[in-house]
Amino acid sequence: MFCDLNKAFDYVNHNILLSKLDFYGITGRAKNFIKLYLNDRYQRVLIRNKYSKSYFSEWEKVKQGVLQGSILGPLFFLLYINDLPGIINDISKPTTFADDTNIIITHSNLTDFKEEINIVVEKISSWFQNNLLLLNFNKTHYMHFTTKSKLTIDTHFSHKINPIINTYSSNFLGLTLDSTVSWKTHIDQLN
Repeated sequence: MFCDLNKAFDYVNHNILLSKLDFYGITGRAKNFIKLYLNDRYQRVLIRNKYSKSYFSEWEKVKQGVLQGSILGPLFFLLYINDLPGIINDISKPTTFADDTNIIITHSNLTDFKEEINIVVEKISSWFQNNLLLLNFNKTHYMHFTTKSKLTIDTHFSHKINPIINTYSSNFLGLTLDSTVSWKTHIDQLN
């Protein structure tokens, strides 16, 4: 399953992040420095038109989020989601890289497989909600990997009213994976 979050870096809650820093042993001066870094930021919007006229909004205090283009932003985000894999490690193999969360679930019995996927989706959805992040079900999808191109298993998954779409190829950290593990789709895109 390839999970997509709505504006993940923008929704990092500073209080939750600071409490997680405590848990990881980042306290004292280091934590105070990070707290100042997070809490004393302001931003505004600049709009330039084609006649080189510039318009600025008022400065507003940043109340949540971490800077995506900074060196610390991705580190803070990783600390923020570091406990996510622990809630599903027993029935899946989660991998996280910045705001990409991917989950591998394997099972030889289709009924048990579907049940485990539903459990994982429920657990991660709850975790995201508790941590004030939103799973984007329009971009979250799953892929059933098989080595036989003719084998199709009709599986449908959803969370509440949100369907999780099956796909036959997906981009993953610069690679295009396909459900038959043939690399044909990736190679075709390179040409």
